[in-house]
Amino acid sequence: MNVTQRRIETQRHRTAWIEAGPGDGPLMIFLHGWPEIGLVWRAQMEHFSALGWRCVAPDMRGYGESSRPDSISAYSVRELVADMVDLHDALGGTPAVWVGHDWGSAVAWSMASHHAARCRGVVNLCVPYLSRGFALPNLMPLIDREVYPRHHFPVGQWDYWLFYRQHFTRASREFEVDVIATLTMLYRKAPARELGIPAFTANICLQGGWFGAAHRAPVTSQEKTLLSNDDFDQLAAAFAKTGFAGANAWYMNDEANIAYAAEAPNFGRLSLPVLFIHATNDTVCDTTRSRLAEPMREDCENLSELTINGGHGIMLEQPDKVNNAVSEWLAS
Repeated sequence: MNVTQRRIETQRHRTAWIEAGPGDGPLMIFLHGWPEIGLVWRAQMEHFSALGWRCVAPDMRGYGESSRPDSISAYSVRELVADMVDLHDALGGTPAVWVGHDWGSAVAWSMASHHAARCRGVVNLCVPYLSRGFALPNLMPLIDREVYPRHHFPVGQWDYWLFYRQHFTRASREFEVDVIATLTMLYRKAPARELGIPAFTANICLQGGWFGAAHRAPVTSQEKTLLSNDDFDQLAAAFAKTGFAGANAWYMNDEANIAYAAEAPNFGRLSLPVLFIHATNDTVCDTTRSRLAEPMREDCENLSELTINGGHGIMLEQPDKVNNAVSEWLAS
């Protein structure tokens, strides 16, 4: 895959991205989540650029070579969407297929709800649509209380979200003590989930952080990470440069994100074609055994769903299955 690295600068933001495929091909824009950069979509870009698509994967705000504002409020979904509007204009503004993962899904959903004319369709992995906004208050009613009893797990698997609110600076610094160890832990293939067992993220506050008393990620082998050695090295270099504060700030704007979602036309109901990909082994964004995906089914008129066996990083763990799922949906 021949990759071009590009960037735009506006008065409000700098967006860097990688691009592959013919410049006059139909546009497909891939939006990464936490803690990622655009290159996590390499397998998808290779596949679709070979089919004639113009594939673009930006480093989102706070990541990689894109700008990293100091203000937490600068990482609201409203600002993230405005970044993508600027990028889309720079790419010519023809309607695109937007593909998102994790927090990138929240931005892709918002492109569909607030800027439908810029979308041919939307594909999202793991994070389903919440027309009221992807925010902790809207996630709590959907928690599986059989797995997460309210008295012990008041915010269920989203406990880490609460920890960022209470200890934002500390959380970011602990990730940064050993960036390679942190990313090795986050990018390894997760063990098969056990039914009824709470996710690791449900105990972050109780144990005093992601890494407990150690306050740093344990050193483990990089052999089983979901990235190639070259891509992992680029990822680690990016976070060694940026740190994690910008990435973590995405979790800090619930009130603003709920207000922005309320501004969407038609109460946020989507009529354009949508594909959602579930991951069976995703214990945090559990859309296969909890009610997390139910609001999406109410608010998407043209929804297709497909389930793939794998964990949260499904585009890395099962790239061929993800590529085939998207290709078949596009063909249909």
